[in-house]
Amino acid sequence: MKRIISILLFVFALMFANLVFASEYIMCPGDQLDIIVMGVPEMSTGYTSSGTTTLVPTTPQNKYVVRPDGKVSFQLIGEVDTTGLTVSQFTKVLQEKLAKYIVNPQISVNIIQLGTTRVYVFGEVNKPGLYELQKSHNLLDAVGIANGFTKDAAKKNVFLIRRDKQNEPIKLNLNDLLTKGDTSQNYVLGEGDVVYLTSNGRIDFTRDIVPLFSAAYYVNKIKNND
Repeated sequence: MKRIISILLFVFALMFANLVFASEYIMCPGDQLDIIVMGVPEMSTGYTSSGTTTLVPTTPQNKYVVRPDGKVSFQLIGEVDTTGLTVSQFTKVLQEKLAKYIVNPQISVNIIQLGTTRVYVFGEVNKPGLYELQKSHNLLDAVGIANGFTKDAAKKNVFLIRRDKQNEPIKLNLNDLLTKGDTSQNYVLGEGDVVYLTSNGRIDFTRDIVPLFSAAYYVNKIKNND
């Protein structure tokens, strides 16, 4: 019965996460954007211009793409940082910047293809490994794509290692997320992050924590050689 309840809670949490995504999606590297500046077709996707002032991106799809550093290059205003922004917030930033050059700019921004984030999921999940996440790129996404946690998973002791940081793993409580709706535990994951679910019982440093540091080392090594 407890296992059935845990599964139902996990499914509910995933459904909740998808509902939140629809209105609060945070832009991330790799997102492909369709940007339309009303009345200014030469600054919109799908339009090509000749000469030295090319006004659209040079990707084969002729679309704007969020770079690995989180920025998008745009004519006249230069680079715009999308880090931590929703689509509506990014649209507002574009409007404010373009207002210096265009009277009352009307802009439409749509994500036509989501970027992916590669993360490692280890420990007490049914299918450990390297995965590419879409949508909100959070902890629940990572556990879900690894076919969920095992019956031995210590959901109160989930550890996250950030690829871009060398400090200690972040301890997360998946149980609070599933049973109490504590979304502060549902961390957004970055490229190369490691998620590790420990087993029930007392945490053994050698068994449960040391592998995290080893995994982080190899993740950094792999990423730096990409």
